Amino acid sequence: MSLDLNSHRTQLVLTAAAASAATFGLFSAYNSYNRQKKREALNADVLRSVLSHPGKGARSEHPSPIKLHSKLPAPEDIPSRNAEDLEYDEELIREQLARNYAFFGDEAMDRVRKGRVVVVGCGGVGSWAAVMLVRSGITNIRLVDFDYVTLSSLNRHATATLADVGTPKVKCIERTLKEISRWVQVDARIDIWRKENGGDLLEDADWVIDAIDNITTKVDLLKYCHDRKIKVFSSMGAGAKNDPTRVQISDISYTVYDPLARSVRRRLRLQGVNSGIPVVYSTEVPGDVKLLPLPEEEFKKGDVKELGVFDDFRVRILPVLGPLPSIFGLHIATYILCEIAGKPISNPLAIKGRKKVYEKLYRDLFQREQKIAGAILNRLPLDEDDVGLLLDDIHRGRSIIPPYAVPNKPTLIRWDPRLPLTLENTVVMDYPDAEKHAKACFKAPVTVGENALHGNILVGDEAAGEKRPEEVWDQEVVDVVKRRAEEIKKVREWIL
Repeated sequence: MSLDLNSHRTQLVLTAAAASAATFGLFSAYNSYNRQKKREALNADVLRSVLSHPGKGARSEHPSPIKLHSKLPAPEDIPSRNAEDLEYDEELIREQLARNYAFFGDEAMDRVRKGRVVVVGCGGVGSWAAVMLVRSGITNIRLVDFDYVTLSSLNRHATATLADVGTPKVKCIERTLKEISRWVQVDARIDIWRKENGGDLLEDADWVIDAIDNITTKVDLLKYCHDRKIKVFSSMGAGAKNDPTRVQISDISYTVYDPLARSVRRRLRLQGVNSGIPVVYSTEVPGDVKLLPLPEEEFKKGDVKELGVFDDFRVRILPVLGPLPSIFGLHIATYILCEIAGKPISNPLAIKGRKKVYEKLYRDLFQREQKIAGAILNRLPLDEDDVGLLLDDIHRGRSIIPPYAVPNKPTLIRWDPRLPLTLENTVVMDYPDAEKHAKACFKAPVTVGENALHGNILVGDEAAGEKRPEEVWDQEVVDVVKRRAEEIKKVREWIL
């Protein structure tokens, strides 16, 4: 079919098509121009902010002005603007959060942007959690911390610079969050959370992040939130750790052998809280590191407690490898974002199978001690958490008997019958070695009858057999037992 270009109808159609194309082109050009101007205005605002904070983003010795965009005017040509005059278009917000929108979708991101989070403790863990929550779309965030930035904070804090030393941590984070997100609402409180008046600091929170160092205050906060059904996520100890592969998320009740988690869990249980609190923790027990003591001259000044900001906060220095707190904080931010978005992490990976191993080892140890006592025992001084600590972290899953192999049937047994059953006096052996040790070092087992009286663990001559452990095993084994006992003493510094 041929097209008659001379017909009036054809000319009208072609004219209309050309006009539509021109209109569409002009409209597209106009939108592109607006987007370009918005980006240039945003870059100019950022540049102005940088130049107004010398030492916090730009150096005075730079030979030429910082250029964030090739078409930006020179700094001296940028008119000053007040922060309250700045506007941030919804289109720019969605562009800044484009990757999160792509991951979660519009409805979920709407929930994220309406989410309200309170971060209690704004050090290495809390600062990283706060930064990533805001980068990901959280609009309302409250920061609670009484502490100030020190030089030693700079190895792990998410936002602190040299210029921030001596300033409140919450103000340091607030400044950075507002530089990242033009629309964020930050409520920075230079304060300490106390259970007596803690409700004000947690008001309207969808989630609370516990990144507190002090165990007493940490437990108080977790108990407070649990009783009032406030969602809370707790960080356990990142100090003195260096293995990122041992960091994981779990319910507080499933933490298996993190010393701080164990201490927090025990205190919560005494207050009736057994589960329901997600935590990030590490299964790595601190190695050959110690809490650094205060210099002797500090003790001569008076009561050590008076040296701290508050009398019940630690005054010793905690060794921290900088990346570990950030990993803890990023775990927290990810978990909370997914929860608020309505797309929770469905099955956080925990150490599977180990708990059953600990239960069996504890049960076997309990039965052995009952036979030695010749009576029914109510409980042992150790529990299943202690069993996990002994097996995996102190003895590395290996027997104390050369060649220190992984036992076919691991068994816990008291080393010296003259001493009580403690972490230091309990060792790991393979079952045949444990039987040999029991027959030589303990009195002959007594069968526990149904009508036997309740009793206590026997120690001293009542439990000791014909030989002492040093007579059964050579000096190499004795030395291993002593080294393991010393390791446990170091661990106790973190547990207590």
